[in-house]
Amino acid sequence: MNAIAVELLDLVARWIHVIAGIMWIGNSLLYNWLDRSLEQPTGSTRTPKPIGTIWLLHSGGFYYVEKTLLDGAPLPGRLHWFRWQAYTTWLSGAALLIVVYYATGRAVLEDATVAALSHTQAVWVGIGSILCGLTLYELMQRFVAPRAPRIATAGWLLGLTAIAIALTQLLTGRAAFLHVGAMLGTIMAANVAHTIVPSQRKLVAEVGGGHGGDPAVSARAKRVSVHNNYFTFPVIVLMVSSHFAPVYGHHLSWLLLLVLIAGGAGVRHVLNIRFSWASWKPALAATIIATIVLLYGILQVGPVATSAGAVDLTVPVTFADARHVIDRRCGVCHSAHPSDLSYGGAPVGVKFDTPQEIVAMSARIQVRAVATRTMPIGNKTMITDDERAVLARWIAQGAKLDGGQLPR
Repeated sequence: MNAIAVELLDLVARWIHVIAGIMWIGNSLLYNWLDRSLEQPTGSTRTPKPIGTIWLLHSGGFYYVEKTLLDGAPLPGRLHWFRWQAYTTWLSGAALLIVVYYATGRAVLEDATVAALSHTQAVWVGIGSILCGLTLYELMQRFVAPRAPRIATAGWLLGLTAIAIALTQLLTGRAAFLHVGAMLGTIMAANVAHTIVPSQRKLVAEVGGGHGGDPAVSARAKRVSVHNNYFTFPVIVLMVSSHFAPVYGHHLSWLLLLVLIAGGAGVRHVLNIRFSWASWKPALAATIIATIVLLYGILQVGPVATSAGAVDLTVPVTFADARHVIDRRCGVCHSAHPSDLSYGGAPVGVKFDTPQEIVAMSARIQVRAVATRTMPIGNKTMITDDERAVLARWIAQGAKLDGGQLPR
């Protein structure tokens, strides 16, 4: 498949993924909020008796919402189900993994400086992590949670931590973060396909047969729906984390990943209970501030380890020296006419064809090639520690041109 076709496929898959994800998460947030906000009816003699009701104001009108298990009342002629948003989000996400990571190498999975894996081995590590996470979650929820919910939660959190650590020790940091997000997204979709929708089908069958809905069936679907609700914010932050190299490129990236997950789930919890807790605003602020402080503190715990040791920044380096490194190790992709067409064009529009372009991006070169060592991606061009040191010295000495006249 040519580069233009891959680029277009990537764009379309991302477009579908974002739209479907917004629709799915929107439904999750709304219905979980509704369940927490329903008012218990008092003195109602209606049949069937509602479980809860609520009045809403939106788009120029009043809405009355009622939750019921029908209890022998006839099944409504038309029911609105919400499941294809979840399936479409997962299918488009799986397509993105294949297009971006597995089949085309547009984003690098393996990094020889992290682990000596071939591309095929790295692909299986990624797929295996998703399957392992899903299997562990299902085992905990189906067999342990009914008898010991706290043990199930602890087992799942330990497993999540182990998977996060393993991925950051085997794949590039960017790929590791994305695969943890993909694992959580897969669990969410599996909850819809394996628990929520089957429970709803059983509920419809029971009511259609003239019986009231089984509260146990409803409770099982609701439990995993709540899990999905708490997964939403962590999944979102892991999906956008690919833009933040200092985070996924840090030597404690697994810890930063877990803090992001915990912070996202914590914010989601406060927002879930805000209508029944008067102090939710300071609690929300405290959760956000604590997450930011933890992230900042971890990011300050030293740079990514380098075998080159401390770099003597006083050793003179010319722009010609720096450009020689950039031409060899960066220019294959970051050029108006790249020789490596894996990305279809210069990634994020960054080009190093002229001295002015290089100087303009010197701060970013410092972050990506020197501090976090996340460029070249997966060290695809085999940049050495000595070459990174050259770039570090040139930038530390002011990222200056050599009189403005430099040979290529």
